[in-house]
Amino acid sequence: MAEKRIADKYDRDFLLKLLEEMVIIRRVEEKAAQMYGLQKIGGFLHLYIGQEAVAVGSMAALDLKKDYVMTTYRDHAHALVAGMSADALMAEMYGKATGCAKGKGGSMHMFDAENHMLGGHGIVGSHMPLATGVAFKIKYLEEDGVVLCYFGDGAIHQGAFHEALNLAKVWELPIVYIVENNQYGMGTDFRRISAVHDLYKKGCSYDIPGALVNGMDVLEMYEATKEAVARAKEEGIPTLLEARTYRYRGHSMSDPGKYRTREELDEYRKQDPILFLKSDMIHDGLLTEEEYQEIDKKAKKIADDSAEFAENSPDPEPEALYEDIYV
Repeated sequence: MAEKRIADKYDRDFLLKLLEEMVIIRRVEEKAAQMYGLQKIGGFLHLYIGQEAVAVGSMAALDLKKDYVMTTYRDHAHALVAGMSADALMAEMYGKATGCAKGKGGSMHMFDAENHMLGGHGIVGSHMPLATGVAFKIKYLEEDGVVLCYFGDGAIHQGAFHEALNLAKVWELPIVYIVENNQYGMGTDFRRISAVHDLYKKGCSYDIPGALVNGMDVLEMYEATKEAVARAKEEGIPTLLEARTYRYRGHSMSDPGKYRTREELDEYRKQDPILFLKSDMIHDGLLTEEEYQEIDKKAKKIADDSAEFAENSPDPEPEALYEDIYV
């Protein structure tokens, strides 16, 4: 009898949840790319295809009734995992009134306060101090929560990163910083512009524990985050996790990705996080190919329905320009 890979450690329902979330993200992102090509979506569009295991695995360690998430402009996956509907997400990309930010934010500014997903943030590194402030709020009010703050390898050289980590350590704040190292800051290999290639080691400067995690493995991502979350809540010790991952599409839809080779892309496609988990579940008798096809079929319907919902939603009224502003 073949040795079990994951069945002895994880519940089938938990694994199915992770798989379903990753497949939904993949199909919704593919639909967004299709709609962008049809000029239904304007502005910038940064897809998460290939990186699904990072958001899904790490957020599985949270209780979003009391924990919080903040991320960058590559934010669709985090919003979906937090509980935002694909309809509200797609409508926001379309700039429609039914979008999560009433069509005012677009792709880079998904926001769902009710589900504790406090943004997508378009300015590189700008949300790190904000996430640190949310962690301060948790500590100040003596709440039982933690913040996951995601950012890319290109953002780690911003001054805000260093200021945020320093304060988090000084004030012993419940926060986990997750650098999603997809290895290219826009079109530049991170090794060309970073004096330190193991980005998690930057936590040492602030006496913060760091760890390198395989961001293509949803379960490794879950375990590392669960450990960091426990440390943050119980001991007030922040953590810097480096999720080494890979995006299969360009930095944004306007990026042809000429700076990397076909061979490199093909090699990483063999590590597809969805196929990785699917393979392990089938191996352990927790999933059949027919069940997987049904999951995929449902995800495609969610994606198709979201585009139809967005298409049929009203544009914002002109008066909406004057709502939700200070002056």
